[in-house]
Order: sequence, then structure tokens, then C-alpha cells
Amino acid sequence: MANTTERICATPRVPVTSLSPKMPVFALLIISKAGSLVYHRTFPTSTPGTATGTQIQQTTGTLGLPGTSTLTTNDYLVLAGTFHGVHAITRSLTPKVAVTSSSTQAGSAGRSWTYPDPSVSPSGIESLESSFFRLTVFQTLSGTKFLLFTDPSMPNTDVLMKGVYERYADYVCKNPFWQMEMPIRIESWERSIGQWLTRR
Repeated sequence: MANTTERICATPRVPVTSLSPKMPVFALLIISKAGSLVYHRTFPTSTPGTATGTQIQQTTGTLGLPGTSTLTTNDYLVLAGTFHGVHAITRSLTPKVAVTSSSTQAGSAGRSWTYPDPSVSPSGIESLESSFFRLTVFQTLSGTKFLLFTDPSMPNTDVLMKGVYERYADYVCKNPFWQMEMPIRIESWERSIGQWLTRR
């Protein structure tokens, strides 16, 4: 009977390919609906050309990027607040299409415009890529935003993000001692997210 219960309650995990040291995860940030930073973690990365024998030098800089200076806690708070505002602005930049006579759905709402795909609501920034990193953004229905910084060449970042969200739901949201908007300081979450994002 216990085995049956475990099978029913178990959350299915999404398989993910092993991550190469050349395509690391740099950092994970979680921003609450109000724009406050509730969690941030950087992951050590291997600096190219620093392997000595069997050991590889691990470095952690800004958002985990090698060769950069580290950020203070206040810097992360400013970064979270700034991104929260920029994300809200980009939602309003979604193009709008004028309503034609055949479009009755938008007209019935009293608007003279509609979105290109009315079935999809504007979402703001979903991905941002530079020559040094790729930022993948996932916003939940409750407004919580997950920011994942990875190597630009890393594939399947959406699968990684889905795994992060599943673990957030399992280890954070189901924790009776945690409330929304509170900083996340849960050991089981730290352990699980570390295994998920740093597995090789």
C-alpha cells in the first residue's frame, strides 16, 4: 500500500541531457510578484585553460561568469528590482493590431485593437542573449519570475527551467514553514536545485 501511495504522489521528472563543462549554468534568481529578490544562487564555473592535472580551477564572478567581479547582496536586490520594472515595460511593448469588422471579440470589449494572437497574453521578456550568457525568464501565473543565466550555446534551457519550477513547487511551495514573498532558505531545495543544475 505504501508503494502505491508513493507512486501516486511522486512528481514526474523531465529527463535532461548531461550538461557539459563548456556549457554551464551561471546563476539562478527568483523574483517575487512585488519585485523583491527572494532567492539567488551562483554556480562555480570552470575557467578555460586552468586545468592542472586532474583539478580544474573553479571561479565565481558576477552571476557566476568567470573573470568578473562578484556582486554584493545589495547589487542583487537592485538587479531584481530593475529587471522587474523592465519586464513590466516589455509587456506593454507587445504589438497591437487594429480591429477589423470581422473581429467581434475585441470589438465587444470596447477596444479598437487586439494582439496578433489573442489566445496568448503578453508575457514580456522571455529570453535575452549576449555573447557571454543567455537569460531565460519564466513567469508563473502568480507573478513569480525565474531568471536562469546559462552559457549561450546551452540547448534545452526551457527543459532546465521546467525542472527548476517543478522543484520549486515540491520543495518550496509545499513547505509549511515558508510563505509567499519570504526569502527561500530551505536546505532540501538547495540540495535538489544544486543537483539539477550542476549535474554532468
